Amino acid sequence: MTDTLGLVLTVLVTAASVHDSVGGKQALPELAAAYPSVTKVWADGGYQTSVIQHGAGLGIDVEVVQRPRVKGFQPLPKRWVIERTFGRLMQHRRLARDYEALPQRSRTMIHWAMANKMSRELTGESALRRCPMW
Repeated sequence: MTDTLGLVLTVLVTAASVHDSVGGKQALPELAAAYPSVTKVWADGGYQTSVIQHGAGLGIDVEVVQRPRVKGFQPLPKRWVIERTFGRLMQHRRLARDYEALPQRSRTMIHWAMANKMSRELTGESALRRCPMW
């Protein structure tokens, strides 16, 4: 889960066989505990009523962002935030492939990648800038 800037708030790493709704119900309590001021979460269409009800029990309004009914590509502004975050995470080689054997290790690598991204933002360094010696 990210904030509206795309910065990671909570991370849950599961097997690919775990449905989004199950993962959503597992991630919401961690979000509520760590960030009690969060009252709204936007989710994609893969999340079911059970996640919405679970969020309501935690004081979080889970809203499913619906796709527009028009033909062609239409970016979803709220959904685009998480997609951009996924793209930034994939710039880190260890996250682009399934190198890690333990979910805890993958979670740690995601936090490391976000810390790297935030430090670049704070220093004004572009992720595309390379050392002149390379």
